[in-house]
Amino acid sequence: MPAIQLSPALRRWLWPLMGVALIAAGVAAWFWLPQWLPQPETSAIPVATDFPAPDLHFTTLEGETIALSDYRGQVVLLNNWATWCPPCIEEMPVLDAYYRDHAAQGFVLLAVAAHEYPFEVRNFLAEHNWHLALTIVPDPEERAMTAFQQTHLPASYVIDRDGTVRLMWVGAISRKNLEKFITPLLEK
Repeated sequence: MPAIQLSPALRRWLWPLMGVALIAAGVAAWFWLPQWLPQPETSAIPVATDFPAPDLHFTTLEGETIALSDYRGQVVLLNNWATWCPPCIEEMPVLDAYYRDHAAQGFVLLAVAAHEYPFEVRNFLAEHNWHLALTIVPDPEERAMTAFQQTHLPASYVIDRDGTVRLMWVGAISRKNLEKFITPLLEK
């Protein structure tokens, strides 16, 4: 088979054209490949704390009056969230599944809906067809956010069996981090 003969003008541009093609392929791969690769888990990492839990009182969606102090002797995750907060919505099924798996170990999860009225929370739950096992607490006056001096959602606080706040998360929590940081407190 005879060799392909390139004109001198084409030979002069061949290497630069191949370089440009390789660069274009690299740029295309940079934008296209990430959507096909597994994404790393994004989850907030908690900060260790050590202060007494505030004396908070709420009325649940079922109309029951509760106080944070009612749960002494149990490990409580107080999660401040809102129906308009995408990371809050994303983490709610994860929180509920963790609660269902660990409730028998003395774990309580209070999902405190910041600046939300009961009708808003009920409508939201119905719209998403969510039947959560965890306790939902509307907090239209944002008492929990004020007591914990927070402004960002979601934010979660882990209160140990003695009523001391041990961990604080700002941002969504993954199942992996729930197991890593809360499960050891349940085993004590």
